[in-house]
Amino acid sequence: MDRRAFLSLPAAAVALAPRDLVAQPIAPPQAPAIVRYPDPSVRSLDPRFDKYRVGAAVVERLYTGCRWAEGPVWFGDLRCLLWSDIPNDRMLRWAEETGAVSVFRQPSNNCNGNTRDLQGRLVTCERRRVVRTEPNGAITVLVDGVDGQPLNSPNDVVAHPDGSLWFTDPGYGLLSRYEGVLEEFKLPTRVYRWDPATKVATPMAESIKRPNGLCFSPDYTKLYVADTENPSAGRPRGIHVFDVSGGKGLANGRLFHDMGKGGADGIRCDADGNIWASAGWAGAGYDGVRVIAPDGTHIGQIDLPEVCSNLCFGGAKGNRLFMTGSQSLYSLYVEATAPRL
Repeated sequence: MDRRAFLSLPAAAVALAPRDLVAQPIAPPQAPAIVRYPDPSVRSLDPRFDKYRVGAAVVERLYTGCRWAEGPVWFGDLRCLLWSDIPNDRMLRWAEETGAVSVFRQPSNNCNGNTRDLQGRLVTCERRRVVRTEPNGAITVLVDGVDGQPLNSPNDVVAHPDGSLWFTDPGYGLLSRYEGVLEEFKLPTRVYRWDPATKVATPMAESIKRPNGLCFSPDYTKLYVADTENPSAGRPRGIHVFDVSGGKGLANGRLFHDMGKGGADGIRCDADGNIWASAGWAGAGYDGVRVIAPDGTHIGQIDLPEVCSNLCFGGAKGNRLFMTGSQSLYSLYVEATAPRL
């Protein structure tokens, strides 16, 4: 089963609004399980992964109680992580100092992926639109349509050094009542670039059937995009890569990594150019995080007891990997960090 099949089953204070600062806690910190070092769920499949593995670190479950956790984003200035819980129509916040989890925003328009722009403001993909949270807590709609038609349901978003925002629109928020509202697709499923000067979103790619997670290479010359459409003859489900031309276009799209029997959802690139890809829908030994070298080789694996939907780097030193599972939030200390923007 994949996510689409699952959905078809029956039933800086730059981003914190004043009302959010008094959000009611919904869960105390999770009591950690004792795991013998080294954690057997962190597996090296190639010597190139060894330097990223911390022998005295284990996968920690920080919270459970979501229905479909997504879109983790780190706020180092506030020492917290925000993420989406799509079916529950809310965003949650985990506090690093205490481990407590509280509601950040509810309702959230079935929000999905999140990032921060160059000014540190929270940018969020919601059903039918992409929005930005202002320093005073107000929500600005950046884009909700193209060529007179409404967006489908933007999924994930990343910032480029030129100030543009690149996002995918696979439309999952229109496919079920569980994660949104059953509505008609008005546009093809695409990758877009939103220009901060013109305030217009321009289609960048339509070749990927169900574009989902995306990330840039450290030098911003490549864009990686995960495809979560069901595989078919001659069309594996995997991660694709494009050359970025002039910072404003894509060319030479090709398959970067075949995810095999499962699929990748959210993806992140580290400072060395490795892709850390969420992996799921294939069971134990597959579900979790797949670490892929720049040449496309699967070099490391982090096993989780749930389907992994997305991930990001964070923590005080940038080397804590946060992972959203189906119902939970996990973390693992590694010797990798995100590229500097």
